[in-house]
Amino acid sequence: MNFSFKPLKEQVMVITGASSGIGLATAQLAAQHGTRLVLASRTEAALEKIVSQINAGGGQAVYVVADVGRREDVQRIADSALERFGGFDTWVNNAGAGLWGRLEVVSDEDHRRLFETNFWGTVYGSLIAVGHLKQRGGSLINIASAAADLALPLQGMYSATKHAVKGFTDALRMELAEEKAPVSVTTVKPAGINTPLPRHARNYMDEEPQLPPPVYEPKEVALAILHAATHAERDIYVGSAAKMMSTGNKYAPGLMDWIGEKVLFDQQRRSEPAQHSAGILHQAGSDGVVHGDHPGYVMKSSFYTRASLHPLITGAALATLGLAAFAWLSAGRSRSW
Repeated sequence: MNFSFKPLKEQVMVITGASSGIGLATAQLAAQHGTRLVLASRTEAALEKIVSQINAGGGQAVYVVADVGRREDVQRIADSALERFGGFDTWVNNAGAGLWGRLEVVSDEDHRRLFETNFWGTVYGSLIAVGHLKQRGGSLINIASAAADLALPLQGMYSATKHAVKGFTDALRMELAEEKAPVSVTTVKPAGINTPLPRHARNYMDEEPQLPPPVYEPKEVALAILHAATHAERDIYVGSAAKMMSTGNKYAPGLMDWIGEKVLFDQQRRSEPAQHSAGILHQAGSDGVVHGDHPGYVMKSSFYTRASLHPLITGAALATLGLAAFAWLSAGRSRSW
C-alpha cells in the first residue's frame, strides 16, 4: 500500500495523554513544525496552560478534557478536531498509567483500571480515528513499550496491557491493509523514558518506583512519533535497549527470565521509602511537565533509533546493534543458570 503523507506543517494531529511526558514533548515539538494540535488529557489546568503557550508562540492548538477509558470521551476528542480544524491527519494514542507491585497483591480494581486506560483507551482511540482516516488518509500511532515484547516483574499487569496493545494494533494493521485503507499504523516501543510516569504511578512496593536503565529523554520518542506521522513504519523501537530486549526475549527467553529474576527487581526500586500516593490511576494529576526525576543517568539521544529512521545510516546502526546483541547473548549463555 502506498501512503500519502502531508508535511507536518499542513497536518492536524491529535495527541492523548498530552499534559505531561511523551505527549507533551510531542506536542511542543510538533508545534515548532507548524502542526495544528488537538490535545487531550484529564487535567484541564495543565492543558489550558500548554495550549495558551502554543497559541501565544504562533501555533494553533485546542484541548479536550477527556478520560480515554470512556469511549464517549474519546469521541468528543474526534468531534473537537472536526469542529475546529475540519478533521485530523495523525492520531497518537499516548495516554497511559503505571502500576508497580507484585501481581498477587494488586487489587482487581487497580488492574482493571490500568487496562481501561492503557488498552481500552488505545482501542477506542484507534477505532474512532480509523473511521475518519479511512476517508482521507493519514497515520495512526500507538505508543506501546519495550514491555510489549517481554514481561517486567513488578510491572506485570502494565506489561500485559502493552502486550494487548501490540496484538490489537498488529491485527488492526492487517485488516486495514486487506481492504487497502490509506492508513499507516505504527507501534512505537520505547525503552525507559524519563517522564513523570513513576511518580504518577500507583505503587504497592515499600520503596518508590523507578524505571530500569537505560533511560532516555522524552524527546527521542517525540522524534519517532513525528517521523511516523510522515513515514510508513510498522514498529519503531526507541532506544537500542528496547530492540535488544525484544530480540533477547525472542531468541533467548530463558536468559531474559533470569535477568528479570536476578536484576530487574532491584533496578525498579529507589532508595527512598514509598510515599504510597494514589497516583493518577483513578484521578487526574497535576501534570504539566515533560521530564521525570530519574535518579540515574539519562541518555540524551539514541543513535540506534535515529539511524533506524534514516536509511543511509541504518545499515551501520543495525550492524553495530547486531554485534552488541550477539556478544551480550553469548555472554549470557556462557553462564550456568
